[in-house]
Amino acid sequence: MLVLGVESSCDETSVSIVRDGKEVLSNAINSQIDIHKKFGGVVPEVASRNHVYQVSMIFEEALEQAGVKPEEIDLVAVTMGPGLIGSLLVGVNAAKTFALLYKKPIIGVHHLAGHIYANAIEHDMKFPAVALLVSGGNTELIYMKDHFSFEIVGETLDDAVGEAYDKVARVIGLPYPGGPAVDKLAHEGEDTYHLPRVYLEDGSYNFSFSGLKSAVINLAHNASQRGESINPKNLCASFQASVSEVLVNKTFRLAKEKNVKQIIVAGGVSANKGLKERFTKENPGFEICIPSIKYCTDNAAMIAVAGYYQYQKFKKVDGLSLNAYASLDLEELYEI
Repeated sequence: MLVLGVESSCDETSVSIVRDGKEVLSNAINSQIDIHKKFGGVVPEVASRNHVYQVSMIFEEALEQAGVKPEEIDLVAVTMGPGLIGSLLVGVNAAKTFALLYKKPIIGVHHLAGHIYANAIEHDMKFPAVALLVSGGNTELIYMKDHFSFEIVGETLDDAVGEAYDKVARVIGLPYPGGPAVDKLAHEGEDTYHLPRVYLEDGSYNFSFSGLKSAVINLAHNASQRGESINPKNLCASFQASVSEVLVNKTFRLAKEKNVKQIIVAGGVSANKGLKERFTKENPGFEICIPSIKYCTDNAAMIAVAGYYQYQKFKKVDGLSLNAYASLDLEELYEI
C-alpha cells in the first residue's frame, strides 16, 4: 500500500511516500528555520505564505524521489491539526486537491499521532506501551493499550519542554531554535548550578517547566546585577539535567505502573542527546524506541505511516469536506 503523506502544521513543508507503513520511498522537506531565525521564533503569517510558495514543488520532489506516479498512490494522509491554522490549511487543501485530481481516498491525521508513529518506521511497536511526547508545543505522557488507543496520563501545566529550551536559550543569548544549541553546550559543561527538579506535590504525571525557566532567568538576572558572569555551558548542562531527570523518572514510573512492553519517545525534543543518554543510562530494563533524528522533527513520513496504521485500524477515510483545526484533542479524535 502506497501512502502519500503531507505535513505543514508549523514551518516545515513536507511530502512523503511510504510503502506499507515501513519503507520510506521519499521524504521531501523544506524547512523555514533560516527565515524565522531573524524573528527569534515562527511567525504564523510568514510560515503560511512560504507553505503556499513551496507546496507544489515539494509534491513534485517527493514523487520524483520515490519514482512513483500519482496514479499509483493508494491513500493520501494529511496533518489536520493541531498547529498553525494558516499553515495547516495549505497542506490540507493541497492534499485534497491531489486526492480530487487523481481520485484517491484521503485521511486526516493528528499531528501528535504522527510523531508517535514515526517510531514504527524503524521499530516494531509493541503494546501496551507508554509514549513520552516532547516538542516545542507539547509535553505529554500517553498510555497506549493498542494501536491508536491514546490515554493522556500526564501533560504540561504551563510551558512545553521545547518552549522552555527556546526561552532559556534566549536568556543566554543563543540562536533560534534554542533546543539544539542548549543541548550542544550542555555536553561541554557540568551541572554546577543545581537547578530545581519540579515533580509537583500531587504526585501526578503532569509536568511544569515555568518555575525552572524562571529560576534560570532569575539566576542570570541576579548575576548581572552583581556584575558576575554566568558560565553558559554549565548553565545549559544544569538546565538539561533538571529537565531530563524529571522526564525520564516520570516515564519510567508510569511504565512500571502499567507494566508496559515498550517505551516510545517522540517529538522534536526526542532528538536531544542528553535525554537519550539519560534514558539509556537509567533504563531499568524496558525496550525504548526513539526515532532517528530525521524522523524526530516535523516530517511527512511520520504522517504517511500514521495514516497507514490509522486506516488499518479503523478502515475509514475522510471525504473532501476534511478540514484543518488549530486545536485538536488526541483522545477524542481516536476514541474507540
